[in-house]
Parts: sequence; structure tokens; C-alpha cells
Amino acid sequence: MFAILTSWLSSNMLKIVGWGAVALSVLSVLFGARQSGRTAERYDQLKKITEIKDDQLRAAMDAPRTRTDLVKRLRDGKF
Repeated sequence: MFAILTSWLSSNMLKIVGWGAVALSVLSVLFGARQSGRTAERYDQLKKITEIKDDQLRAAMDAPRTRTDLVKRLRDGKF
């Protein structure tokens, strides 16, 4: 039994190694695609967070500084 197995392995070793290399190549491509998808998600999240932060900073810059400024804005209808 052992002799049959070793003779089969010795005659088909190149095919086994070739199929193993193909399987590893496919797995590495799939892993790379998965990783790039995660990176794109992180980029989109960072972009949204940055836009929100910029909007908050713009709103803080445009906010009335004193009570008098607030009253003027409310009377003018610009608030």
C-alpha cells in the first residue's frame, strides 16, 4: 500500500505543486481584493467625518459672537 502511494506521489508531484501554486495565487488575489475594499470603506468614512468637521467649523465661524449680534440677526431674519 505504501509503495503504491509513494509511486503515485512521485509521478504526480509536479501536478500537485502546480495546483497548490494556482490555489495560493487565487487566494492571494481574493485577499487583496478584500483588503482594497476595506481600504475604500475607510477612505469613505474618513471623507464623511472630515466633511462633517468642516461643516461644524464653518458653522462656528458664522455664529454670532455676542448677544447683540444674535439679536441683530434675529431682527434681520438672517439666522
